[in-house]
Amino acid sequence: MPDYKFKTIDQVGKVRSDSMIASNPMELEKRLNSMGFDLLSYDERAKAAGSIFGRKSITRRELINFTFHIEQLLKAGVPLLDCLRDIRDSLDYSHFTDVLQTIIDDIEGGKTMSLALAEHEHIFDDVYITLVRVGEETGLLAKVLKEMAETLRWQDELAAHSRKIMIYPAIVIVVVLSVITFLMIYLMPQLLPFIKNMGGDIPTHTKVLISVSSAFVNYWYVMLMAPFVIYGVFKLAAKNNPNVRYFIDRFKLKLWLFGPLMMKIKLARFANYFAMMYGSGITVLNALKISEGIMNNIMLEEAIRSARQRISEGMQISESFEATGVFPSMIVRMIKIGEDTGAMDDALINVSYFYNREVRELVDKIEPTMMPALTIILGVMMGWIMLSVLGPVYDAVANIKL
Repeated sequence: MPDYKFKTIDQVGKVRSDSMIASNPMELEKRLNSMGFDLLSYDERAKAAGSIFGRKSITRRELINFTFHIEQLLKAGVPLLDCLRDIRDSLDYSHFTDVLQTIIDDIEGGKTMSLALAEHEHIFDDVYITLVRVGEETGLLAKVLKEMAETLRWQDELAAHSRKIMIYPAIVIVVVLSVITFLMIYLMPQLLPFIKNMGGDIPTHTKVLISVSSAFVNYWYVMLMAPFVIYGVFKLAAKNNPNVRYFIDRFKLKLWLFGPLMMKIKLARFANYFAMMYGSGITVLNALKISEGIMNNIMLEEAIRSARQRISEGMQISESFEATGVFPSMIVRMIKIGEDTGAMDDALINVSYFYNREVRELVDKIEPTMMPALTIILGVMMGWIMLSVLGPVYDAVANIKL
């Protein structure tokens, strides 16, 4: 649907500017009137600009609060539309208020909640929309929303904790890189004539430092842009070539320190959502098909697809997962227990709990692990620079005969 930029005036005469998605200007005006605003002017924004730069999103906390509130109201027996209206009316006016009004209008027009949410993919991702659809199909929407709220809350806590432990290493890296850049661009060019005029042979490591300094001086803009260019090239290649994306996603899971953390987070998410869908009555094959879109990693997606294919051919679930060679033995073992006991969802919940605990413990270990490694790396770099600069001076002084 088109994205409109508009100006409105409220009952006290305050003029507001914002944006809203609507099928046509009449629907836009109707929605604004229902919220107590009179439309002054509007302009349909370009689709590309709206989809990339113009669209506003919401914070994870807002999404958590929305999910929690609607789950509580549904559990209390309040109809869905009344839930959405109550949440809308309880919020101060913001972009999310407009989004809720759009969702309400779409549901009143005959859409399901999942289809209404799908119109706002910049706010509600595929996982959220898919699980809402699962809740609608099984009649367990409140239960699904409760599980999603808990998962989103856990992700928010994990992200906050990760940002906290990364602040100090990030500051150290920025400061040291700034010092190294200053030495290479400003100090080394001034010391270079002095080193050359001292006579004697210049050590190899000093020649290397001189070459690096020259590269900094002459190609600083290339070094500045190189990370962004490389990132863009790899992102474009991954988008157009599945083999490149498979290599990158596999490399992410093998990356030192962060790879195991990412793997455990994804496995915890998979186990939690798969257990939720299985317990809601979704068949194993359909639950696995939905789970492929949850992983956001082509290597794990192909592993799930391969397991699903084997299951459809008659192989046991645990044997299918084991045959992929990707999933850890603990997941395979718990799935086997779930098959034997008929309580697959309980077994997978145990897997999710275990990996969630592993993630918390691993995050707590990252900071004390990173700091010594970071100190060693930066110490080696600074030692190389100091040795390369002071080494020739020391040699020259040592050769002076008194």
